[in-house]
Amino acid sequence: MPPISLGDISSFVRTTDADDFGLWFNITEANNCTKAGALVLNTYDALEADVLAALRAEYPCIYTVGPLGSLLRRHHDNEDADAVGGSLDLSLWKHDTECLSWLDAQEPGSVVYANFGSLTVVTAAQLAEFSWGLAATGRPFLWIVREDLVVGRPAAALPLGFAAETAARGRLAAWCPQERVLRHRAVGCFLTHNGWNSTCECLAAGVPMVCWPVFADQLTNCKYACEVWGVGRRLDAEVRREQVAAHVDEVMESVEVRRNATRWKAMAKEAAGVGGSSHENLLGLVEALRVSSLNSESET
Repeated sequence: MPPISLGDISSFVRTTDADDFGLWFNITEANNCTKAGALVLNTYDALEADVLAALRAEYPCIYTVGPLGSLLRRHHDNEDADAVGGSLDLSLWKHDTECLSWLDAQEPGSVVYANFGSLTVVTAAQLAEFSWGLAATGRPFLWIVREDLVVGRPAAALPLGFAAETAARGRLAAWCPQERVLRHRAVGCFLTHNGWNSTCECLAAGVPMVCWPVFADQLTNCKYACEVWGVGRRLDAEVRREQVAAHVDEVMESVEVRRNATRWKAMAKEAAGVGGSSHENLLGLVEALRVSSLNSESET
């Protein structure tokens, strides 16, 4: 990995408690991986060449099959694109698909899409800063506000006056088909917590990021997005509306950031395409499972 600060390391291992559950869970899982016949990873070779080289020194058989959404969507699109609407949806959450029609009415690359995933929670003060930060951009936005987004509250209450001020250009939803949203022509920026699924989907869609990592691997993913892949800008842990608006404007207007995002999108597409590293690894994985199954049958 490139030089990395303590603040960019997973929160699960950044502890002074030798008996911390998260620390021991990670140690146990890493050791268990050495006993596995193979590791299957949702990434692609070009994206994390340094990390994969280090992993392959420890675990001899690794199948990189990412971005998983791109690989699965390509397969299903080839079989029946109409049946899946151009996207494979694996979410168990109920989607607001009407937001896609709203996106259809927006200008290309104009919309800020904000979503902090299914687990991240914010304080009421942080919610207010994000709200007025989005308002200050003057741009249309699609914001996923879960009912349990604000810690300790049964429903997330937006600050007074926010809805009225942004009614003409804002769209709120409890959940959405994220991959389809990110790939929509209208989306020009993703305000994200940098969970790995969200990060991979964003890279595959070629959308710049404004990053607000909170815990676990989100911190390391943010480090790569901003400093290695060059597709994002990181917000401070203490949310400030001025910084939210400034970072959104920066990534949406930066030629370099948009060029980097387009480059990683092309490499993700190549990896998932016929002959690409992830496509070939998936075929290799299927063949290995087939041979293993045949061997098991012959032994019985």
